[in-house]
Amino acid sequence: QVQLVESGGGLVQPGGSLRLSCAASGIMLKAYTMHWYRQGPGKQRELIANIFSDGVSYYDDSVKGRFTVSRDDVKNTMYLQMNSLKPEDTDVYYCKTVYKAQNLWGQGTQVTVSS
Repeated sequence: QVQLVESGGGLVQPGGSLRLSCAASGIMLKAYTMHWYRQGPGKQRELIANIFSDGVSYYDDSVKGRFTVSRDDVKNTMYLQMNSLKPEDTDVYYCKTVYKAQNLWGQGTQVTVSS
């Protein structure tokens, strides 16, 4: 079964850090462009970071310099290291790829930044 499973979300204080994981089964992540999205209540899902199969990464301006996307090819897992978190980073975070011309999403993990 092909699936993506996120984990690592939680409650953190402003200025704190979290590391999200996106574990894949049924596909080799290193062969695909992988994406991190986030979505808040009543908002559209927005793309915040990519990592391409060659390891090059892209970041939206809203997270550039604070978030880092990486991939462990042995564990077949993608990560999003989030530092200097702000209350406006509070959202549900999703990983995604395109597999056989279909969007493949994880179930999402909630990140709440609050004191």
